[in-house]
Amino acid sequence: MREMLSKKVLGIAPSGIRKFFDIVNEMPDAISLGVGEPDFDTPWHIRDIGIDSLEHGRTFYTSNSGLMPLREEICRYLARNCGVSYNAAKETLITVGGSEAIDIGLRAVLNPGDEVLIPQPSYVSYLPCTVLADGVPKAIELKEENAFKLTRQQLADAITPRSKVLILPFPNNPTGAVMGREELMDLVDVIIENDLLVISDEIYSELSYHGKHVTIASLPGMQERTLLINGFSKAYAMTGWRLGYACGPEWLISQMTKIHQYAIMCAPTTSQYAAIEALQNGDKDVAEMREAYNDRRKYLLDRFRKMELPCFEPHGAFYMFPNIQEFGMTSEEFATRLLQEEKVAVVPGNAFGSCGEGFLRISYAYSLENLKEAMDRMARFIEHLRG
Repeated sequence: MREMLSKKVLGIAPSGIRKFFDIVNEMPDAISLGVGEPDFDTPWHIRDIGIDSLEHGRTFYTSNSGLMPLREEICRYLARNCGVSYNAAKETLITVGGSEAIDIGLRAVLNPGDEVLIPQPSYVSYLPCTVLADGVPKAIELKEENAFKLTRQQLADAITPRSKVLILPFPNNPTGAVMGREELMDLVDVIIENDLLVISDEIYSELSYHGKHVTIASLPGMQERTLLINGFSKAYAMTGWRLGYACGPEWLISQMTKIHQYAIMCAPTTSQYAAIEALQNGDKDVAEMREAYNDRRKYLLDRFRKMELPCFEPHGAFYMFPNIQEFGMTSEEFATRLLQEEKVAVVPGNAFGSCGEGFLRISYAYSLENLKEAMDRMARFIEHLRG
């Protein structure tokens, strides 16, 4: 039988995140600090609307672009929170999570050989989605000494005549880094002069702990060349509802909708009704969860200081990215031993790009009780390594 599998797919490595958690599931008393999923339940008033939509038989397909009331509510939310104005009918698309929006956004704009600039460490899907869309991923290595932010010089140095797309992954997974207005402004003229499209992944926008989130789409000259991606998973604890959205210029959203139309049809109807309620009445829930995450963030920073483990202070998302280079082990070796010896699962930093080597991603989307026990175990492990 001839070779049936795509060489392109065969060449893509499995996610570096999942390997450890397959082991954790089989390990009694293990504590996982790896998965980027809120430990909160979806607020009841949001669940109630989803339940109500089922009870009233609202189980039909929506339009390909999504329910118009939801698209209108998203536009109101972005105008209120981010200072950007979109046309609900022509410049918004409801997707199956933010991940689908990333995928079809890249597929809509890339031709074979086009370069996608990917600041790393960053979310594991950007690189394989680029490859699957026949693009060429080009990593820009973010530096701890720059607080893991993308600098103007780094961007300028990375651009070539084939560069077409810049992914902006802030607030960042896995580092928790945030870029403010002035730092984003530093990039704008470089982006415009080199005619780049920006894909701005803002799924953690509501989880910013030092000031309000700023989208690059709000800066002069940027809305027409930015695809803004967001969703409901992180802010509203709606991971399993699988709902995201993309907002951008009509010329791009129309082509993304075409791909979505053939590949997906529409996002889940029940989730869309629930999301309307989340946007209309969920601000208090978001604030309460953000406050809880901030308390956990401060707790972990204090524990790392007491362990004398260097850790950049994250200002967004719900991750820590401590530096473990002093121990002379790879990130994978450290994470493997921590799991085997103390039953604590974390993610090796190199799962998010080669420049993540020497770091670990630790999620604080877990209860303080679990975090305290995990930190006690980790402190014991580090004390043993130091002898």
